[in-house]
Amino acid sequence: MTSQESATASRPPSAAADSKVKGSLGLALLVALVVGSTIGSGIFGLPQNMAAGAGAGAILIGWAITGAGMLMLALVYQSLALRKPELDNGVYAYARALSGEYVGFNSAWGYWISAWIGNVGYLVAAFGALGYFYPAFGEGNTLSSVIGASVVVWVVHVLVLRGIQGAAVLNAAVTLAKIVPLVLFIILVAMAFQVDTFSFNFWGDPKLGSVLDQVKSTMLVTVWVFIGIEGASVYSARARQRADVGRATVIGFLITLMLLMAVSLLSLGIFAQPELAELKNPSMAGVLEKAVGTWGAILIYIGLIVSVGGGFLAWTLLAAESLFTPAEDGVMPTWLARQNDKGVPANALWLTSSMVQIFLMLTLFSKASYLALISLSTAMILIPYLFSAVYGLSLTLRNKSRHGGGSARLGRDAPVAALATIYCLWLLYAAGLKYLLLSALLYAPGAVLYLVAKRQRGERAFTARERFVLAVLIVLALASAYLLATGRLSL
Repeated sequence: MTSQESATASRPPSAAADSKVKGSLGLALLVALVVGSTIGSGIFGLPQNMAAGAGAGAILIGWAITGAGMLMLALVYQSLALRKPELDNGVYAYARALSGEYVGFNSAWGYWISAWIGNVGYLVAAFGALGYFYPAFGEGNTLSSVIGASVVVWVVHVLVLRGIQGAAVLNAAVTLAKIVPLVLFIILVAMAFQVDTFSFNFWGDPKLGSVLDQVKSTMLVTVWVFIGIEGASVYSARARQRADVGRATVIGFLITLMLLMAVSLLSLGIFAQPELAELKNPSMAGVLEKAVGTWGAILIYIGLIVSVGGGFLAWTLLAAESLFTPAEDGVMPTWLARQNDKGVPANALWLTSSMVQIFLMLTLFSKASYLALISLSTAMILIPYLFSAVYGLSLTLRNKSRHGGGSARLGRDAPVAALATIYCLWLLYAAGLKYLLLSALLYAPGAVLYLVAKRQRGERAFTARERFVLAVLIVLALASAYLLATGRLSL
């Protein structure tokens, strides 16, 4: 065991043994948490979001890459849940075991920011959908929308404070409810599907660029709609059986993949790529409206509102948990580890809800779009995903070296982890410099919380290697701030 793994395993025992929070979530609730956090608003805008930068051929390639890459990542989380059952909240714990406390902190910090920014995007999308029925809500970033979204934030906040188990059961019910309109969409659109429309200009208009450029354009969109497959891993401390964490991850991934690919590809048989690219979001409404009439659009708008409500609830749970576990371990301030009498990490939840509220107010003044918010949220989560994949690979390689090739399972885990790592690196490349710089601007301030946590423990804050990581983040953050100030970079 490495020194980092030893440090992770030696977490404070009091919270780790808390009977109020451990052992309450079975397989069905964990699967619902994965599907509920993954299927949110993204799928409803997926047809237009994909077609905006790619033709049908490139979209198929993009799905092949994303499906294979995300499956590898899901299998990494499944493997690590079984091989390292002592590590709770995998997104944070795997990064810490890989490279120490500050890297683990940054993984949790980035995941948390991704969660609540994504929740702001959910609310913008939901009230944009309500704008179809009530024009005062506009595109989801008007004053009426912000007021309505603020009410939702604090209602969900109070609901979660009443208990994780109850919130998880409600999330499961909402997850079932929001799958119904998606299945109806797939059936109805499949019946209206036109092969000639799908094959028209199959490789895209030349103005879209090369096939590689088109495939790259799909990456942030496809990753956004898959964010949440790690939900069971984040909640591993609360699983009734550790093996259920891995099972829920893979089952949730497969359900989600089938729904996403069907919605995206079938839509290209209703509208040709240029027409689909011009649809207003949620573009599923426009597609179903053409297939069956106005009632189809109404069905999708209602489905979006229900889906976003469930996604918001699931991600509120994940965001609070992503702060709670590191705070238990002492790499975040101790006040974030405090729970109420229901076993809910109340202070972490208060901070999360407050940040969503603040950013909602900012959307009123900046008019930040849904697509910009989800792109930033996606970019923030790429680093935590990469840490998990690299940890899985390093653990497998160490075990193979130790055991001289090891078991058949080790032989399978090595290529899976290697492919997951390559996929995560490809995502960083596809995201581009813009979102990496914006991510650094959000990662860097977290060092203040880390410094406070270390001083609470009476420990030195940064090792030599951690100071180097911090210096890189600060340089990138300053560059990002300068480019934003000069107008050369924008959200």
